[in-house]
Amino acid sequence: MKKLLSLVLALAMVLSLCACGGSDEPADPGEANTNTEQTSFKIVSGIDPLSGGYDDNVVLNAMQENAGIQIEWETMSDSLAEQVSIRIAGGELPDAFQGVGFSNYDLARYGADGTFIDLTPYITPEIMPNLSAILEKYPNIKSAITQEDGGIYGLPSGDSMGTGATGADVDYNIGSIPQFTMINKVWLDELGLEIPTTTEELHDVLVAFAENDMSAKVYGNAAGTTIPISLGYDQWCWGQDIFYAAFGFTTWSDVCRDLHLKADGTVEFLSVTDAYRKAVTYYHDWVEEGLFDAEMFSQDATQLISKCSQGYVGVGVWWEINELMGEYAEDYVYLPPLTGPEGDCGITLKSCGGVSSGNLSITSACESPANLLKFYDQWFTGENVMQLAYGPIDVFYTGQDENGQWISITDEEAQAKFGMSSGELKAVNQVYGPKLILSEHYANVWHMEDRAMDRLEDLVNFWFDYVPDMSVYPGDCVFTSEELEIIDMYKTDFDTQVAEQEALWLKNGGPTDEEWETYKQFLSDSCGMDELLKVYQDAYDRYVATQ
Repeated sequence: MKKLLSLVLALAMVLSLCACGGSDEPADPGEANTNTEQTSFKIVSGIDPLSGGYDDNVVLNAMQENAGIQIEWETMSDSLAEQVSIRIAGGELPDAFQGVGFSNYDLARYGADGTFIDLTPYITPEIMPNLSAILEKYPNIKSAITQEDGGIYGLPSGDSMGTGATGADVDYNIGSIPQFTMINKVWLDELGLEIPTTTEELHDVLVAFAENDMSAKVYGNAAGTTIPISLGYDQWCWGQDIFYAAFGFTTWSDVCRDLHLKADGTVEFLSVTDAYRKAVTYYHDWVEEGLFDAEMFSQDATQLISKCSQGYVGVGVWWEINELMGEYAEDYVYLPPLTGPEGDCGITLKSCGGVSSGNLSITSACESPANLLKFYDQWFTGENVMQLAYGPIDVFYTGQDENGQWISITDEEAQAKFGMSSGELKAVNQVYGPKLILSEHYANVWHMEDRAMDRLEDLVNFWFDYVPDMSVYPGDCVFTSEELEIIDMYKTDFDTQVAEQEALWLKNGGPTDEEWETYKQFLSDSCGMDELLKVYQDAYDRYVATQ
């Protein structure tokens, strides 16, 4: 309450000063600059290589007119980062940098030395009502853009394509469970078998697939072409991780970033737990028996898709069925996560997505930040962000359905009207910068791609039933420069060591007691496990504290 009262009093003072014509005095740290005389601004911005520039962009021009300002755009797609660095080093600052993609390290550094101003005093209902409302509704977004010193040096960007678009109460990213398992139901029916629910049942089904050479028997392929399970080792949406659910967890491909956030708010690396040891030990037997594809450790995604689309594979792992199985897709159904030998079954949600703040920063050269931020506040409405992301209404989005949601142009329509694909049309018209797309936009403003909506509904209606704890480590935690140095120092070695050792155990057999203890000690002594764990825990604690 005291904080809110202080904010109200500060705003009243700002508005009073603005009414008197503004001030040429620079604002003190933590206070809004009351100067409102500047109405012409210079902005350096990234741009899509297919775009012709922003001078004639009808959406941006309308926003400028609404805000009562004019912008001189300097756009570039080549050597953007290099040119921006030169400008900053030489003190040749525009009023703002847009669409550059500054890292949190950059924002903290340029915020500390005064190159970028703290936007916190300007994110108010009076100056930025749209963004203020979003941050109030989604405090996690505010956490994601707040630096260690409490300052905000960039406006939020991100695409929160999540389950909220389906009407679900809680919004989880579309990639929260990146791997879906699928099984050939026609083969099961041919053999008189049910969809397996345990690892033991799946093992017997896979043996039956191989012994009866179902690829040859059902689809007429060459003898011996049946592959019981095909996937790729340690891959994002087509890896082995989903099978570890039978031991109560999933590690995913980035074992360090996807560490486990427990219900009590503490973090742990699953790759050093007893459950992980049991999983790699158990599935070694399947590898040795030939139930997993012999090429799982070497094949790429193209090879996997080729095998599946030719009808060779009984069980596959991918983002969705249709894309992997091709013309055989109708023969497959989802294979639910399995119950393991000790009765465990549980998926750990993946850390993914997130909000960044590196696509719009205002520099110390700007004399009237409030005027410029009134322009940018317009970016945070549904129809405006839609047009900035895809193109103006009546160009990319051509009409509305009975519920008022905008419908995008088709490839055929784009070719006929503009002589380019819909993807090219988007690239030509999109604007780089702080585009914050929320799940509610997909639900209320414009249509999400049908395949994406299908996947979100699959998550809500099927896969989430196998997630005992919906806690997930935020993908947009803000790390200090010192923490980033620790991550840079250790993370690659940590991930590499875990991945290489896991592959060896799957191929050669799980670790002995001595090997297991040596492995954990090596991760601690040589790969910075303890330091990394502290970094991730501290960053998460700060993230929660800012909400």
